[in-house]
Amino acid sequence: MTNGIRYQTVGALPVIAILIFIVLIIVLIPLVFLGLIGAAFTRLGFSWLSALAVVLLILLGSTVNIPVYTIKRDMVRMTHGEMSMSDPFAAWPREDVWDTVISINLGGAVIPLCIALYVLSVAYPLVTTPLIAPVILGILVVSLITYASTRAIPEAGIQVPLIIPALTALLLGFVFGGSVGLAASVIAMASGIFGVLIGGNLAQLGKIRDLGISAMSIGGSGTFGSVLFCCILPALVA
Repeated sequence: MTNGIRYQTVGALPVIAILIFIVLIIVLIPLVFLGLIGAAFTRLGFSWLSALAVVLLILLGSTVNIPVYTIKRDMVRMTHGEMSMSDPFAAWPREDVWDTVISINLGGAVIPLCIALYVLSVAYPLVTTPLIAPVILGILVVSLITYASTRAIPEAGIQVPLIIPALTALLLGFVFGGSVGLAASVIAMASGIFGVLIGGNLAQLGKIRDLGISAMSIGGSGTFGSVLFCCILPALVA
């Protein structure tokens, strides 16, 4: 012991145990997460295998963006360092063309939309509660709330709130579906997914031109988390 400080050596076994514990945490947390989501989807009629496949497709598909449109903008930008011959203290104006590529995210838009339509078509003949009118009204409400709460950040893009649309859709599912069950889950899921993509992305396209960004993905960055919550939360109450 030196200056009141006691040093103690640690053998190899505790170090190995700590490393194994850390590895188990890293591996088990994603597996538990996937298991919970998979269990939620099984309540909507998916088998365990198909539920796991859907979850993996959503997560892997979040990295795939399908370009559909390009916004071109002509603008004059004062570029520092390029001087005019007539006025050496003034920057030389240069006309640039800025392109913003609009894409559709596979895991955040295409697959969730297909899931919502599939669940809606399967549940329609199984429940006595009307679905079409509540879903349309729910999409409208979620779209408006999502549009009002979404932020358009210059040089960053569109940022959709993570949990507000999903909670709104879930509440609408309870109101229109009557109680916890398949009807409430289907109404909430369809309202949430369609509402987020409409209010958070499609209705925001008019703002993209002035954000100064090179790409914008419908259902992608800034939106994917909200869409994922709109898939998971309704499935949990089925």
